[in-house]
Amino acid sequence: MRRRFRSAIPVHRHSLPQLVVDGALVALAYVLAFQLRFDQGIPSRYQLLRDQTIWWVVPLCVLVFALFGLYQRLWTYVGQRDYESLVRAVVVSAVLVIGGIALVHPVVVHPRGAGWVAVGVPTGVAAGWLLMMLVFLAAARFLVHLVFERRIRGFRVMKGARDVLIVGGGDGGRLVARELVRNPALRLRPVGFVDDDPRKQGMKDEHGLKVLGHTDESDFARVLDEAEPDEVIIAIPSAPGTVRGRVVTACRARGIPIRTLPTVFELLQNGGGGMQVMRQLRELSIEDILGREPVRMELERVGSYLTGEVVLVTGAGGSIGSELCRQIARVNPRRIVLVDHAEDNLFEILRELEEDRHVRNAVPVLADCKEEERMREVFSEHRPTVVFHAAAYKHVAMMELNPVEAVRNNALATRLVARIAGDSGVKRFVLVSTDKAVKPATVMGASKALAEWGVEAAAARHAGTRFATVRFGNVLGSSGSVVPIFRRQIAAGGPVTVTDPRMTRYFMTIPEAVQLIIRSGSLTDRSGEVFVLEMGEPVAIVDLARDMIRLSGLEPDTDIAIEVIGARPGEKLQEELFNAYERPQPTPAEKIVRAARAPLDPDWVESTFGEINLFVLEGDAAALAAKVAELAAVRTAPGPQVAS
Repeated sequence: MRRRFRSAIPVHRHSLPQLVVDGALVALAYVLAFQLRFDQGIPSRYQLLRDQTIWWVVPLCVLVFALFGLYQRLWTYVGQRDYESLVRAVVVSAVLVIGGIALVHPVVVHPRGAGWVAVGVPTGVAAGWLLMMLVFLAAARFLVHLVFERRIRGFRVMKGARDVLIVGGGDGGRLVARELVRNPALRLRPVGFVDDDPRKQGMKDEHGLKVLGHTDESDFARVLDEAEPDEVIIAIPSAPGTVRGRVVTACRARGIPIRTLPTVFELLQNGGGGMQVMRQLRELSIEDILGREPVRMELERVGSYLTGEVVLVTGAGGSIGSELCRQIARVNPRRIVLVDHAEDNLFEILRELEEDRHVRNAVPVLADCKEEERMREVFSEHRPTVVFHAAAYKHVAMMELNPVEAVRNNALATRLVARIAGDSGVKRFVLVSTDKAVKPATVMGASKALAEWGVEAAAARHAGTRFATVRFGNVLGSSGSVVPIFRRQIAAGGPVTVTDPRMTRYFMTIPEAVQLIIRSGSLTDRSGEVFVLEMGEPVAIVDLARDMIRLSGLEPDTDIAIEVIGARPGEKLQEELFNAYERPQPTPAEKIVRAARAPLDPDWVESTFGEINLFVLEGDAAALAAKVAELAAVRTAPGPQVAS
């Protein structure tokens, strides 16, 4: 309660000097307005009006200013919105004072008892007071801001300061330059900007810093050679990987270190500005330079269907599940139910949501999706209206060694949770799938293909629930991703192992994938649809390894060896996103495509699952492998289909 009360106070404790200055300026404007209106001296009745009303006019104006939020920010950080608020506050306060005097018609009593008269504020006095008050208050703020934001020529950095070139002349770049000017202790001196906007070329900012060129290969190399910076900072949170890649290539060739501001996703999740953003400057990671165009999406808008809902996330402690929880929390659901069978993972995501993100409506549930009785208890207790099923095993090699458990967890558990969701009247059910479900060549891929079929069969039997599947490729940093493996190998001094130099994979960052998963949940027109995320261009794994080695400040094949070890059983050289019987169709959402196909016969799906369930119960890995191979062989037409 104390914190909530304090946040409602319109005056910050550090703004009391501003309040005093504003009060003095309002009084000065009020006195001058009368003085300047009457050239031959102020008539006694108006002089009395001024003297007998100024004592309450000033406090009233300052109160109005406070209610408009003029004292919630120090004048050193004043901006355009603050000036807009100032204009509104001045107009409202003037109208209240002048209108109040006109309505009340105060009686002005002569101090010597010479009589009295009812008077109002003359029009000239009112107009002059409003204009002078506006000019005085705006000028005071501007002068303080101007003194604080002294020009770069008068800026003294500490001895030994390093020259910094800033990539990005927009808001992010200006923020970095402003903080470097304000904080000489950082020992960093900005020397200019680089920006691809042709309208900004040659222009200067408020500190006299000039836009020196573009980020294209030849022009950026010229800027680096002429400016000779000691460091480069990428200050474009939404910069595509292609731009970052060009910057990295040119800087690495000259031995110039690079840092970057947080991405849009990191800024949204971590918040902050000013020095907090400066503290978040970090080294470039492989996620920054993969060449993907960033997803631009307003989560609060596209995820609004989750507002006020009870949302259940399975696998909530995993890489995808935990990011789902983070982003869902931003759209104000009524409750988030976190389901995971791994105690440590569940504890970590709950701690993060409650302590770091101040989420108070997250409920942890230790449960295994393979246990029907327990899952029915969970659904009965919490009554979820939306379910994101992200619980799955992901390590291909591990699943090859444990095929029975792979099918039990990925396929049978998905079918079970989908059926319980339908029985419980859930509004929406979203399955997180993978491109390995397309023409599966491994146990893991086959288990996810079966999971997709199970969800489609549930859609046919539960008309009240909208089921959807979201299929995409590798996500960077997730469980099973090659990136953490490469990082460990580089840290150990190599070698970095690549299975085949021809191998390519699709990649996407976890926040991007999760945002698109949430968006997909709102697109379902016909229950049981499969949505595929556009993954951009496939990336050669050997190129990924080389880029990661260079990002570590080392040279591939010189400092760190790259060793080709050969593809593992069932491993494809290239992944695919669509089966032969599926037709890509556009959707209203950016980077989401619908995989149109003829609906499966739910009876055939149930019969298939019945056989597989029997093999799993018996632990018959050989029979299960044979059945999975049989299903994979007929993937051009997966069982009987019904008319669409």
